[in-house]
Amino acid sequence: MKKSSPLQIKNIRLFIAFRVFFNARFYYPVFTIIFLDYGLTIEQFSILNTVWAVTIVCSEVPSGALADLLGRKRLLVITPILMILELGVIAFVPITNMTIVFWAFLLNRILSGLAEAMASGADEAIAYDSLVEEGNPEHWPKVLSIQMRVKALATFISATIGALVYDPDVVNRVISWFGSETVITQQMSMRYPIYLTLVLAFLALWSTARMRENQVSSTPVSQISMATLWQASLMILQAGKWIFQTPFALSIILFGMMYDHVLRLVITLASQYFRLISLPEASFGIIMAILSLLSLFIPKLAEWMVKKFSPAQNAGWVGLLTLFTLLGLMGFIPFAGIIPMGMVMVGLMLTTFFTSHYLNQVTTSEQRATVLSFKGLAFNLAYGIIGILFAVLIAHLRGDISTMNPELPQQLVANEAFKASYIWMPGYFVLLITTTAFYCHHILKKR
Repeated sequence: MKKSSPLQIKNIRLFIAFRVFFNARFYYPVFTIIFLDYGLTIEQFSILNTVWAVTIVCSEVPSGALADLLGRKRLLVITPILMILELGVIAFVPITNMTIVFWAFLLNRILSGLAEAMASGADEAIAYDSLVEEGNPEHWPKVLSIQMRVKALATFISATIGALVYDPDVVNRVISWFGSETVITQQMSMRYPIYLTLVLAFLALWSTARMRENQVSSTPVSQISMATLWQASLMILQAGKWIFQTPFALSIILFGMMYDHVLRLVITLASQYFRLISLPEASFGIIMAILSLLSLFIPKLAEWMVKKFSPAQNAGWVGLLTLFTLLGLMGFIPFAGIIPMGMVMVGLMLTTFFTSHYLNQVTTSEQRATVLSFKGLAFNLAYGIIGILFAVLIAHLRGDISTMNPELPQQLVANEAFKASYIWMPGYFVLLITTTAFYCHHILKKR
């Protein structure tokens, strides 16, 4: 019997729980400065995140095909196990040798990339097919809306707590209230958000273990063999061919990729941006938590937009929002710079909602996870490329500023190079999105 509400479906509830436990991480508000406070440079940070993106690119589509072939639940159970390992590596690495620290973070980025790839496509596919099997697939925008709003509340809590426990002054004040004379240092407190996220990793494992494999998708094979790998390869080729032969699906992926990789780079660098607009570190988590509350309202706006506007019009609205956001970020306006950072989050939420809604609409069940993995591959390939370009740009700007101002301290040089890099972003975005628009208009007109 079909369920009248998507929340009556167990897999939908577990999908929402998994998305929350996997994504609402306590260290996100201090993500950039964790790397820096461990002793790494901003260039190393950018390179490490490029490694993360490349790992996803290399494993994204094969994992999606294996999810369609072996069963989505199996891939999802592996995801939190990898999450536990990725966090454990940096939670307990000693900061006595920077080479060891770098290799620990490199392993962390690889494991994190594998976890992202395993989850990408498989979690959405198992949830959407559960909706087809037990409910109404037209309720998918409502599921996305609920998921994003619940995740917003979880992010509000985790971001606030994460930033507070990261600050040793805050932690020391709290423990002094209990009469303790223990003194917590920055090297101790910077691990606390990671420890708390480990707890979420175990909860994510609990949620995936309770999921049920769908019946509407193809029957999963029991084990991996050469024949299975060959079949997975054929599924990858078939899904890739389908995307390139379906102009609408290809356009969704291309537009989503253009918006996502620029906005995601900005949000990744948020904590360093906040430092340079004169915000105290203890406020980062509160700010990100407050901004995350936009997720309580934006999904409803997105639901209205998919009913009111065409896909092309929605792509245009997100493009305009992104351009004005990048222009606003260039100023590094003290305190008021929070506003364009909020718009970054709005742009990312709309991009996620629209790509999921439109792509699931046109994709068949038997290749859903594979096609969604192609989307993830495209997004992370672009993110990896912009990560490399950003690292090269920062190094170039740092060199130019040092040459012209040899008396400046290195930290000030690094800060000025970071600010100067944002001047390049609007032009880069306009060039890419204009090219994408012309290409997509051409292929859609030929359809």
